[in-house]
Order: sequence, then C-alpha cells, then structure tokens
Amino acid sequence: MRRRDILSIGLALLLGGGVLYGLLLWAGLDTGTAQQVSSAAFMLGCLGWTVSYLRRVLSGEMTLKAQWASFERQQIEEKLRSFSLEEWQALQAELESETEGEVSWPGPDRR
Repeated sequence: MRRRDILSIGLALLLGGGVLYGLLLWAGLDTGTAQQVSSAAFMLGCLGWTVSYLRRVLSGEMTLKAQWASFERQQIEEKLRSFSLEEWQALQAELESETEGEVSWPGPDRR
C-alpha cells in the first residue's frame, strides 16, 4: 500500500466518523449516545479489519513466498500472451517431445 492510500483511508475514517456522529445528532440522539454509537461503529470496523488481517496472515496469503509466486505467475502469463502462433506450436511440440503424456495447452489468447 502506498502512503497516499493510507492517508486516504485515514481521512475517510475521520470524515466517516464525523458524518456518522452528525447524522446521529440530526436523528435526535443526545451527544453522549451519538458519541458512544459512533465509537462502537469505529471499534467494530477496527475489529473486523484485524480479524481479516489475521486470517490472511494465518492462511499464508501475505507471505513473501505467496507474493513471489504470484509475481512469477504474472510474468509467465505475460510472456505466454506475447507468443505468436508459431512460437506456441514450437513450444507445444517441444513439451510433447519431452513428456510421455499429452500436454494440453490452451494456445494464445486471440481475443
């Protein structure tokens, strides 16, 4: 995440809390109750974000290994998309000669 993203999220939280507090006052709640409700909403949001963060950490979605694998997969997909039809045929022939079984390649994306 970039610094600008973090600042935008912080500003959105600040403004969102102020708007919620104002709406609660406008709805007729007293200042103490409006403050408690807006604080509870903020705490529930923080708790939800923390739980989702812990889920990502424990499932391994945030590890360097997963990020590196995703990067490598994107690089390979980009390289395969740039192949011409002749290059695809040559690659498929080479793979079929190296393996004993059939290798089924979808071919280049010609949309």
